[in-house]
Amino acid sequence: MALTIGVDVGGTKVAGGVVDDRGRILEQVRRPTPSTNPQQTAEVIAEVVDLLKGKYEDVKAVGIGAAGFVDETRATVQFAPNLAWRNEPIKEKVERRVELPVVVENDANAMAWGEARYGAGRGEKFLVCVTLGTGIGGGIVVDGALYRGRFGIGGEIGHFRVVPDGRRCGCGNRGCWEQYASGNALVAEARELARVSPALAGRLLELGNGRPDGINGPEITQAAREGDPAALECFRAIAAWTGQGLADLTAILDPAVFIIGGGLSDAGDLLLDPVRTAFHTALTGRGHRTFADVRIAELGSAAGIVGAADLARI
Repeated sequence: MALTIGVDVGGTKVAGGVVDDRGRILEQVRRPTPSTNPQQTAEVIAEVVDLLKGKYEDVKAVGIGAAGFVDETRATVQFAPNLAWRNEPIKEKVERRVELPVVVENDANAMAWGEARYGAGRGEKFLVCVTLGTGIGGGIVVDGALYRGRFGIGGEIGHFRVVPDGRRCGCGNRGCWEQYASGNALVAEARELARVSPALAGRLLELGNGRPDGINGPEITQAAREGDPAALECFRAIAAWTGQGLADLTAILDPAVFIIGGGLSDAGDLLLDPVRTAFHTALTGRGHRTFADVRIAELGSAAGIVGAADLARI
C-alpha cells in the first residue's frame, strides 16, 4: 500500500493527512496558519508532515495544495492572496525539513484532482471543478490530465470578468465572476436585501440577531431550508450568476461534468437546482447539444488533502 501525505494550506489552517492509494485518509492533523510569516508557515507545514510520517514510516512523498499561484515546476508559490507568500520556494524549504520529495500545487487544482480520481468525477476524463467559497476557485481536467497552462497558473476561473467595470475584486480588477457567484456574494446579497427591505428579510434578520451584518452563510442556508422567500431569492440570484458562468465555460471547454464544491455546496439542491436551470437557459446552442452534468462534490473538505497526496505519486 503506497502512502503519501497531502497538505491543504489555506489562510487560516494547515490540514494534513496520510492517504493510501485508494484515496482513503488514514490520519489527519490540523494547525493554525501563521499567515503573515512565510518562514513560520513552512515550519508549520513541516511540523504537520513530521507528525504524520512519525506514525506511518512508509510514507513516500508529500503533496502540498496552496491557495495561490504555483509555478510550472510545482515548486514555488508566486503569489498567495491570503498568505504572505511572494515567490516563496516552498518545495525547497519543506523538502529540506522533512527529507521527502515534495510537490506543490494550487489548492483548487488539488481539490479538482481529488474529485476526479476518487469523488464525484470518477471515470470522467473532461471535467471542471468550481469551488464556491469566500471567492471562486477552479480546477480543470482535460483528457484525464490536470490542466495547468503554460506557466502553471491556469484554472483561475473566479477571475474571468463578467461585468465590465463591475464590483471591485481583491485581485485588483473589477467585475470578476467571484464577486457575483460565491459565498461572499451570497452574504452581500442577503445583507443588502435586509437593509433595503427589512420586512421581506424578517427571518434573515432574526437569525442575524437583528442586524444585517449578523447575517452569514449558515443563517441564509437555514432560512432557505425553512422556505423563507428572501433567503431563496438570494440563492436564486447567486445561482443565476453561477449558471451563466458555467455556460460561458462550456463554450470554451465543453466538459462532461461540472463539480461544485466549497462552502456553498453544503446547501445541496437549494443551490444545485437553480444553478442547473440557469446553466441550461444560458448555454449557447441549447437544444442542439448535450448538457454537461452539474454535480455536488463528494469529498468535502478532504478533497484538497486527497488530491495533493495523489499528485505526489505522479
